[in-house]
Amino acid sequence: MPYFKLEKRKFKVRVLFLEPFYGGSHKDFADGFIKHSRHDIDLHFLPNQFWKWRLRAAALWFAQNIDPRTYDIIVTTSMLRVGDLKLLWKDCPPILLYNHESQISYPVPPGQNMEYEFVMIDITNALAAEHMVFNSQTHYQNYFSQLDNVLEHFPQYRPQDLHKIVREKSSVLHPGCQFPGKGYKLEELETPPLIIWNHRWEFDKKPSIFFKAMDRILKKGIEFRLAILGENCQDNPKLFIQAKEKYGSRIVQYGYVSSKEEYIQWLRQGALVVSTAIQENFGISIVEATRHGCLPLLPRRLSYPEVIPEKFHKLSFYQGYPELVGHLMNYLKNPPEMTLRKELSESMAKFSWENMVDQYDDLLEKLHLRLQ
Repeated sequence: MPYFKLEKRKFKVRVLFLEPFYGGSHKDFADGFIKHSRHDIDLHFLPNQFWKWRLRAAALWFAQNIDPRTYDIIVTTSMLRVGDLKLLWKDCPPILLYNHESQISYPVPPGQNMEYEFVMIDITNALAAEHMVFNSQTHYQNYFSQLDNVLEHFPQYRPQDLHKIVREKSSVLHPGCQFPGKGYKLEELETPPLIIWNHRWEFDKKPSIFFKAMDRILKKGIEFRLAILGENCQDNPKLFIQAKEKYGSRIVQYGYVSSKEEYIQWLRQGALVVSTAIQENFGISIVEATRHGCLPLLPRRLSYPEVIPEKFHKLSFYQGYPELVGHLMNYLKNPPEMTLRKELSESMAKFSWENMVDQYDDLLEKLHLRLQ
């Protein structure tokens, strides 16, 4: 469904926001949307733990503990079984489903098989929701590409016209980000340059490739500082423990920073932000770091070419490990100048909630008018 710009109306939509996994990008999205929206939004959430059980059972908890009758629209994310909620609430308001991620298109960890239980929840969610939003065009395309692969595994009685049904009720809206939309001043860089790693400590972010590249830099005798941020999702993060021992005092921050203000201060000191991910539907961490003054060094894949303006692709993208190492060596020896950092930063301002929220508010209003 294309985005339509509507004239602002005098009434407000009464919105119930259900977030079963309130942490990371999910928390950031919910908080930013509620803070900036012109509509009345009530948030109910569960902590970001036990994601499989949140997906299986969060709808039951919400259904037993919330009265939906005073709301016009429900907004929720792909961590909730939409069909269960509609079954348990006989007079359920229309549901807008926001897809931060999809089990259909999420890469399978090494040594594991696809869990079709969760894939089927994705499919039934898409059919049960009144409207579904993807957080990037890349995510939208990957979802429908992988949907074909899933359907091929049905031994018989494949559902019909899924592509058509779901596409007709789907659209794309980049998430808003909580940073200044205008008038932002960058800090001067210190030496040696600071490299930012601000991703989840999980296999799909491929930290092994990043640390392999940093080992090469270390052997070359090129000085650097490193801030390892992001959430640790492992009981024994061997790669990160080894890196802490190997790089010693070069690591100036090791581990997740819970304070948003402290996190931003690390980003403001960064010269480079690096990704080696094999899965990224949007990349809030990269957008944030770039907005606060880092030059992004990214693989030429995933959502990155969609998010980074084309004029910066040659500077920001690498293809393969040798190019990653080469770019790292070059930028550590010749840190990005203020003019370039400022231009990159300003290109990210469009993703601020101040600049994005009208699109979300208009979508809610349009859905309310269409479905009431």
